[in-house]
Amino acid sequence: MKYVNQPVRKTDAMSLVTGKPVYTDDLAPRDCLIVKILRSPHANAWVEDIKTGTAEKVAGIACILTYKDVPQKRFTLAGQTAPEMSPDDRLILDRHVRFVGDAVAIVAGETEEAVDKALKRIRVDYRGETPVLDIHKAKDNPILVHPEDDWKLKIPLGGDNKRNLCASAVEEHGNVDEVLAKCKYTVERTYHTRANQQTMMETFRTACYMDHFGRLIVLSSTQIPFHVRRIVGRALDIPASKVRVIKPRIGGGFGAKQSVVSEVYPALVTWKTGKPAKMIFTREESMIASSPRHEMEVHVRLGADKDGIIQGIDVYTLSNTGAFGEHGPTTVGLSGHKSIPLYGKAKAFRFAYDVVYTNVMSAGAYRGYGATQGLFAVESAVNELAEKMNMDPVTLREKNMVRQGQVMPAYYGETANSCALDKCMEKAKEMMKWDEKFPSRDMGNGKVRGVGVAMAMQGSGISAVDTASVGIKVNDDGFYSLLIGASDMGTGCDTILSQMAAECLDCEMDEIIVHGVDTDSSPYDTGSYASSTTYVTGMAVVRTCETLKDKLCEKGAQYLGCDVDDVDFDGQCVVNIKTGTSISRAEIGNRVMCNNEEALYASEAYSSPISPPPFMVGMAEVEIDKETGELELIDYVAVVDCGTVVNPSLARVQTEGGLAQGIGMAMYEDVIYNAKGKNYSNSFMQYKIPSRLDVGNIRVEFESSYEPTGPFGAKSIGEIVINTPSPAIASAVSHAVGVKVRELPITAEKVFWGMQEED
Repeated sequence: MKYVNQPVRKTDAMSLVTGKPVYTDDLAPRDCLIVKILRSPHANAWVEDIKTGTAEKVAGIACILTYKDVPQKRFTLAGQTAPEMSPDDRLILDRHVRFVGDAVAIVAGETEEAVDKALKRIRVDYRGETPVLDIHKAKDNPILVHPEDDWKLKIPLGGDNKRNLCASAVEEHGNVDEVLAKCKYTVERTYHTRANQQTMMETFRTACYMDHFGRLIVLSSTQIPFHVRRIVGRALDIPASKVRVIKPRIGGGFGAKQSVVSEVYPALVTWKTGKPAKMIFTREESMIASSPRHEMEVHVRLGADKDGIIQGIDVYTLSNTGAFGEHGPTTVGLSGHKSIPLYGKAKAFRFAYDVVYTNVMSAGAYRGYGATQGLFAVESAVNELAEKMNMDPVTLREKNMVRQGQVMPAYYGETANSCALDKCMEKAKEMMKWDEKFPSRDMGNGKVRGVGVAMAMQGSGISAVDTASVGIKVNDDGFYSLLIGASDMGTGCDTILSQMAAECLDCEMDEIIVHGVDTDSSPYDTGSYASSTTYVTGMAVVRTCETLKDKLCEKGAQYLGCDVDDVDFDGQCVVNIKTGTSISRAEIGNRVMCNNEEALYASEAYSSPISPPPFMVGMAEVEIDKETGELELIDYVAVVDCGTVVNPSLARVQTEGGLAQGIGMAMYEDVIYNAKGKNYSNSFMQYKIPSRLDVGNIRVEFESSYEPTGPFGAKSIGEIVINTPSPAIASAVSHAVGVKVRELPITAEKVFWGMQEED
């Protein structure tokens, strides 16, 4: 292939590295009002009175808005396909504030200095209440995070706000209790993952202005432009037709920007005042009032027979959605549905969960979307089962892993049509020199090295839900315009989709112009999330190209004066295969601009009934100082099956970046609250993310399969790459010093005290 499976440079590479104005704040109108939020100092309180008179007198203040100035219709900030599965539990501003950092008032002014001065002059009388901070005490607690009667869950998912439940369910296949009772080897363990921040370089930011038609223009760093349009319309209680969303370049999202975190505030200011407004989150705001990964506690029971065949898997997840329910009912499902299916021989499984409200910052989407937490638990339990059986954990997985052609348990009845997980394990084992290093080696200097392993799977879009539409038109001189609604957030999807289009149309990539997302002109796309773009939008590109080629042949045959069945399109010309006469694409593009009644434009949509999972094996080698417990990641090996690799360069950096985030989750990152619900992890001084010096040697390889339902055989890669570090590193620590760390992050203190207990 000419472009697909080739390391093509990103289409926007030079603009980004040369500092061209491409991001939200670069493109915002110069005369924007500065918008900031007065935030609650209490985790659970009611606004009894709010005085803004003194603040409004500050020179340069345009408006101060409180709960009295906003619509009283509840909505959700979760960017998901309607009808949303997340509950309608928010107002733009509410008398009831539910976490430290919750919005109390909106201040807009001509300068930042004026806004800061006004914020200090607002006087608020709060009636404080005891907050609910412990996830174990939240369910059926008499203190309700959402006592209101207009709370609504549009889809029946077991939620009940009068029980502090955002969602709850049980799914079973077979009698798992009976199966586990008959197993020769069993383990039962509980694992805990804390909230994590996405820490993208570009914080949340939005600029808004009114156009000359009286429509609200929202310029925002978002993964979900079309969902933003709907949500802003609902929040402001205005028709969606009055809202237009434009997405510039995104300086990282990782799921954080799948929630409408910043958009509604400047949108409301602009709608009320008619003036341009922008809101740029500080790093602190992005840490304390955003949409981090859900804290989850996962209880796992596993059982295997005497031969090491895993017979039963029982998973219960307790998820903390925080103060609001964005993505709460959906993330939790992946903790079981993306971990249990890895073990294809299980006779029975049970997956149950509760998602509870608490008085901390609400959680949201983060790369891996619940699978990350579930895989840490299940893969760690499998490693502990292997140890109990005195079996190499690689061997145990080789006996049990799902293989091509198998129906995957707990994965909606889907069959693994493309699965190279066995080859991934084989290659990773070779790269790590597993047989030489397992389980550990004493280095003779007070330090010991251990190795660990984990597997992972994800998905490719949300089956029977995600929809992508693509448009391609032929312009004068024959160049193409590729219109997409998918949001490139640094992943390179503009490049990958252009590669596919160039391959289908047999043209050069520089003959294709890609347009960023504008909800007025772009075809509909659910957005860049759920690992959907390459697979779902990619198939829409393939379909659209086929339709456009048919139209080019029809038009070329008309100009050549022959039957359409007699022509072929070679990418440059429509050729009469009988006579050899031809007409170029450039000439067709010019001729259709005169005396023509059919546009050379094609648009197709795609939605997949299945979600083919990519697979991955990760292996870690750590070194631990036996005197201090200090651990260092020495080597990390990753082998990924994402079907056909569309762009090896972009796939590699996706994998390396995702692994770095996974390593951060495993070893460093932790959102910490005090007893009153104040978030202490409010800067990079407190919230530690790894630098390049902290992630060790990362080595990445690909083991291709061919997904028959994907474009050119491709599957997704965006999310799976974050999932293996936590269980692999935990396993390596256990093999090195015998310490089982079941709560992330895995710190030197936990390892040290664990060694003391072992002694």
